[in-house]
Amino acid sequence: MELTPKIADKTIAVLPFVNMSSSEENEYFSDGITEEIINALAKIDGLKVTSRTSAFHFKGINIPIPELGKKLGVSTLLEGSVRLAGNSMRITAQLIDAAEDFHFWSETWDRKLDNVFEVQDEISLIIADRLREHFGHFEIQEHLIEAKTASLDAYKLFLKGRQKFNKWNPEDVKQSMAFYQQALELDPNNAEAMVGLADAHSFLATVGVIPYEVGWRKCAELTLKALSINDRLADGYYQLANLAFFTKCDFRESFEHAQKAIGLNPNHVESQQFMAFLYVIAGKNDAAHKHLSNALSIDPFSQETQFFSGYVEYMTENFDESLKQLNACLEVNPMNIPVHAVKTICLLMLKQYDEAIQYFDALPSEIVVIGEKAGTQALGYALKKDAINAEKSERFLNELADGADGFTADSYRFMLAGATARNDEAFEWVEASMQKQSPLLLLRYSDPLVNPIKKDPRYPKYHQKLFPKELFEINTEPAKKKALLDNETAEQYKAQLLELIEKEKPHLNSELSLRSLAEQLNIHPNQLSWLLNAEFGKNFNEFINQYRIEAFKHLALLPENANLTIMSIAYDCGFNSKTVFNTYFKKETGITPKQFLKG
Repeated sequence: MELTPKIADKTIAVLPFVNMSSSEENEYFSDGITEEIINALAKIDGLKVTSRTSAFHFKGINIPIPELGKKLGVSTLLEGSVRLAGNSMRITAQLIDAAEDFHFWSETWDRKLDNVFEVQDEISLIIADRLREHFGHFEIQEHLIEAKTASLDAYKLFLKGRQKFNKWNPEDVKQSMAFYQQALELDPNNAEAMVGLADAHSFLATVGVIPYEVGWRKCAELTLKALSINDRLADGYYQLANLAFFTKCDFRESFEHAQKAIGLNPNHVESQQFMAFLYVIAGKNDAAHKHLSNALSIDPFSQETQFFSGYVEYMTENFDESLKQLNACLEVNPMNIPVHAVKTICLLMLKQYDEAIQYFDALPSEIVVIGEKAGTQALGYALKKDAINAEKSERFLNELADGADGFTADSYRFMLAGATARNDEAFEWVEASMQKQSPLLLLRYSDPLVNPIKKDPRYPKYHQKLFPKELFEINTEPAKKKALLDNETAEQYKAQLLELIEKEKPHLNSELSLRSLAEQLNIHPNQLSWLLNAEFGKNFNEFINQYRIEAFKHLALLPENANLTIMSIAYDCGFNSKTVFNTYFKKETGITPKQFLKG
């Protein structure tokens, strides 16, 4: 799959807000404000918001705006700054058209820290409004951010915890847990801090820093408690999806939780990646690529997205492309354990047996999972038909599998049986693993290495048990939205709007917004946005600026205005930016204002 995002109209990246405070320690707060705005805008259906990982990829790097927009695959960028001073904060934000590199809106807020969540909601709603005026119709909720806690100190600790966790290494994740725990001591009902702590436990369990069962058990406890407090946390349902898959071997439950997370937040990139994973192991390749494409458009610079892309290519038997993408991941992070695991089995499918057999010997011992090494070597020797070494390595694999924490080695017994067409042995393993809910059964069952057993009549029967067909027969496409106004009402408001424009000329007010125009019409802003799109085929800015341009054309040709500058007339017509005026004039008329005046 091409790892270059395509640019659609309703796309935005929120760049890391600059910390303008006197102390560098306040960086966590400016990062936190950025993330809150990203999460708020991500709730808006129809708006594609670049995830934190890719937005922060360019933190501190000076790149021309058009180039940055292309790299992130977005039409619009939001940048800003945060300054803390005592109990006060100043936040600035500006929206930039990425392709044209012009600022079409900016604003500054001076507020008290005590009202941080109200301020975040206020800012997010204003930004959402300006985006809708620029992009075209989408519906905006009454509130985009709710208070996470009544304790400002707990919120600051949560932000510090999230900043540490986002570094994705065991030491920083351990530090994040300390911050999350301190936040929960101040506010035991801080659901976001609970999910953060749950995520930290699952991360440390996955990489082997804490016992697998202990970590996942704590993750489940914290996640369920968080969702009992706030049942609309996409992160919480994503954790439940992982728990169902990796601790219960329950594909149905995992699939349903991941769907729930995406339903709550279509921009939740981890759930989009996980859905791609779930679909591809179930053999639904088109759906897998669709979710992978969604993940790519949200988070093009994420190593996780790159890894899942490489994994999907492996599962769909595009082994050369898979290897290329996995190697690209390792160039950035040579210590990425899951990438090494998939790369070795990819090498086996490419018949590079010797490289696969020797692969783990060249890696640092701390990232070598002994079960994966033993399994890869057993497979390599068996597939290259080295009988003596195959027997020896299989014996060692069996010893590991029968020992404590041998579930990884045990799953390679199935891979080995499947790859060498030992059908009865393979399906005996499947039956036993279903009984004990082996966490790796779902992961291994559809692997290309076991292709030799897939023609066995038992294979589709077990496949149906593991991946129920009825799950994929449910229409997961979002229902077509109903019109916000019926035909008769739409015609009435259309006539009222045109009459208002003609008589009151609201477009001459440079402070006019979609919301203020909606108030004049006594209509909800969502309905006015829909009306402009459905009945006029324009967004708010296009609709209003066409009248401003007509006003300019009329005033500019009057003899008494001959001594006025172009921009003074433009300002009188409601424009408040030279760039915006020139851009829209050229777009509307095909010529520049100077060319128009020359006739």
